[in-house]
Amino acid sequence: MDEQQKNGQQQATRFLIFSASLRTDSLNTRLAKLAANLVEKNGGVVDYANMSEFDCPSLNQDLEVNDFHPPGAEELRKRILANDAFIISSPEYNGSMPGLLKNSIDWVSRFRPQPFNEHHALLMSASPSMGGGNKALWSLRMPLEHLGARVFPDMFSLATAHKAFTPEGKIADETLLMRFEQNLVAFMQLVEAAKHYPCIKKAWVEFLGEKPDPATERVEY
Repeated sequence: MDEQQKNGQQQATRFLIFSASLRTDSLNTRLAKLAANLVEKNGGVVDYANMSEFDCPSLNQDLEVNDFHPPGAEELRKRILANDAFIISSPEYNGSMPGLLKNSIDWVSRFRPQPFNEHHALLMSASPSMGGGNKALWSLRMPLEHLGARVFPDMFSLATAHKAFTPEGKIADETLLMRFEQNLVAFMQLVEAAKHYPCIKKAWVEFLGEKPDPATERVEY
């Protein structure tokens, strides 16, 4: 038990937040920055990042000599492990997540221990379309859940996002802004409960049913 716990105090919950877009004026970057402000408003500690920090060359196992990982993967792994949870605002490219995000996830998945396992995640998107980029989030859930991340059930997609923001970077519709904040707060409460009141540990198992083999082993405790 550390000193803060002895004194009845708890460490603040930390959140890595980033947009999966490299574009400077990205709608998803606006949404990520709004999320960061609201998380801080509600007592969370924010580690805000840019996707350029996590960009990696195309995954090629021939590069994995002497346990090599590109700097972008090293940085994403470090930031995931330094925080209690992560929030990604992802654009939708052709009905799916951006390739650079999937590529970074694939590189980070090569670390052992595997850093996504048991980390909480909230997914959101912004798009000019009526769907708000929701298809990107469903495609993003699959690899993260496959890697053991605890993806929050309630995703948030901001439709017609090119018209949705005020000049100050808030969502103009007050009801929608309230729902967005409520969703963030619900996620924060879940992460806080998991951090301070853990009740169960689960093993993450990939390729269930196969015989153990160094090439496919994905079991962590």
